[in-house]
Amino acid sequence: MGCNKRGRNVFIILFDAINLSSINQNTELFIQKLQFLFALLLFRQRAEMPGLTAPSDYSKEPPRHPCLKINSKASLLEPFNAEPPRSALTCSYVTPSDFFYKRNHGPIPIVEDIERYSVMISGLVEKPKQLFMKDIRMLPKYNVTATLQCAGNRRTAMSKTRPVKGVGWDVSAIGNAVWGGAKLSDVLELVGIPKLTSNTQFGGKHVEFVSVDKCKEEKGGPYKASIPLSQATNPEADVLLAYEMNGETLNRDHGYPLRVVVPGVIGARSVKWLEDINIIEEECQGFFMQKDYKMFPPSVDWDNINWSTRRPQMDFPVQCAICSLEDVSTIKPGKVKISGYAASGGGRGIERVDVSVDGGKTWIEASRCQKSGVQYIADGFNSDKWAWVLFEVTADIRQSTEIVAKAIDSAANIQPEKVEDIWNLRGILNTSWHRVKVQAGHSNL
Repeated sequence: MGCNKRGRNVFIILFDAINLSSINQNTELFIQKLQFLFALLLFRQRAEMPGLTAPSDYSKEPPRHPCLKINSKASLLEPFNAEPPRSALTCSYVTPSDFFYKRNHGPIPIVEDIERYSVMISGLVEKPKQLFMKDIRMLPKYNVTATLQCAGNRRTAMSKTRPVKGVGWDVSAIGNAVWGGAKLSDVLELVGIPKLTSNTQFGGKHVEFVSVDKCKEEKGGPYKASIPLSQATNPEADVLLAYEMNGETLNRDHGYPLRVVVPGVIGARSVKWLEDINIIEEECQGFFMQKDYKMFPPSVDWDNINWSTRRPQMDFPVQCAICSLEDVSTIKPGKVKISGYAASGGGRGIERVDVSVDGGKTWIEASRCQKSGVQYIADGFNSDKWAWVLFEVTADIRQSTEIVAKAIDSAANIQPEKVEDIWNLRGILNTSWHRVKVQAGHSNL
């Protein structure tokens, strides 16, 4: 790796500041200092030649599909957040990137020079390392089918109980894609961290992902999040540094050129536009880990909240939603197809989806599927453990009624009946029974 004159001067000045007698006094300390200086040099060099930058405004946003429902529109002040129509979600098992929900906290970063773009891995590691895209692509490539879901999915329905703060999502802040890239467990071996490691020899217990994306919640600093080192180094957890989505290069909205994908966990931990990976002792102290995306009881409001009393949310609970009907629909009396999605976090499959056409008095079991032509069995060998299932049932409906859907996962977790019981001030994890009202007839409501 080349080093410009300015970078060499920085290194020499800092190296001279080390008392070389420490080689004899404390070899381990001296090595740690050298590692720090090396990491600092790489950081300085990369800062002088950035390959990926975060714009200061929204004048260079990428094009988006016109059918997306915009929940906050990119302007001089607002990031772009949007979801597809719910009916689009059940058109295919794999969600096309154009119809995958967009969740952003600032202007979309721009790749200035892909050859210069790199990710720095440092912190409590034996050998910090700067990785370029060519380095990551040399590692074994894996394709992982995984559902990502915003923790605020279905927030709008929760806000009808009591007001909440956050982007007003319907049921479509969720999508299922085939992500392609290198496993994080392989990447971390490059800096001396073996697979299935919970602690590094220097005390590292968590892996922090830092984006080039700047956001107001971090006071202009970068978006960041972390996962436990034990999860990051477990090949079976399928955590990826992804550079492809559905067999194509990531687009800008979804993290080009490189993003993290943490299957089975709320989308907030799958950091896009990756810039740094830090091995740290404690979990990330960023805003979105410590002062957001935590589950509080209904009794907590903005006057008595204490963020430190709750752990950051990781796995998402069992969830399902009806996508073939809107919240209020007019139907022709007779046979009605009811379809939607169901998913659970932590790699748990969907054991059952129950549908009621009389407001929850009686139930019928819906069929479940993932890949065409392959029988779905929850937690089965041929099933995608990180992915949603699509469900469908046909019912005879002759009069106006309320249709309800609820899912049960392979650990027998079931969705709560009432949204009031899980209301929280940030409106996250609305996994209550999904309800839609239908009116039998031909007139518009």
